[in-house]
Amino acid sequence: MRRSRRVNRELARLYPDAHCELDFTDPLELLVATILSAQCTDKRVNKVTPALFARYRSAADYAGADREELEGIIHSTGFYRAKANSIIGLGRRLCDEYGGEVPGRLADLVTLPGVGRKTANVVLGNAFDVPGLTVDTHFGRLVRRFGMTRETDPVKVEHEIAGLFPPKEWTMLSHRLIWHGRRVCHARRPACGACEIARLCPAFGEGPVDEATARGLVRTGPFS
Repeated sequence: MRRSRRVNRELARLYPDAHCELDFTDPLELLVATILSAQCTDKRVNKVTPALFARYRSAADYAGADREELEGIIHSTGFYRAKANSIIGLGRRLCDEYGGEVPGRLADLVTLPGVGRKTANVVLGNAFDVPGLTVDTHFGRLVRRFGMTRETDPVKVEHEIAGLFPPKEWTMLSHRLIWHGRRVCHARRPACGACEIARLCPAFGEGPVDEATARGLVRTGPFS
């Protein structure tokens, strides 16, 4: 636990400005953007969402969206048909059960179309300031490399890491690990020689530890 918390402190030093890299102004926009980010880069999503958010401003707008038009806007994010289904279904469920508003509880969020624990925790932590751990592929890879867990199941990883850190650290820890994973500790070729916290990493110099992930054999699904 002591090393894990030291790693977090060092990541905080390295990434003082770490934040969610999806552009949004309200919980609904973040929820939709996070659904679009599955199997897609945040950079690509951010190129699509200005037009999307200008066209669809409410849950009711998404509920009544013309499928062909919506698919055309989000096409470049990949899996566009499945994502359109989720977004339209999401709008309908929000209107039918939550008065058109995005709920601020994990138990409610995970019942929405296209929303799993990862997406729910992104929304809770960044739109509602409710602590949550975002266990994406970067997060999972790094916590295993740093020896914080040996688990591979995202839910088990979430629960184990939650026990190592106070809730107030969960959201920012997620951002820091994701930033480090995107910038330094890559899946295929981790830049150990350029890593400023390599001395704290038991996997230093070992190369990829998630071989299946690095080869593209294990992926997070479009609804996560």
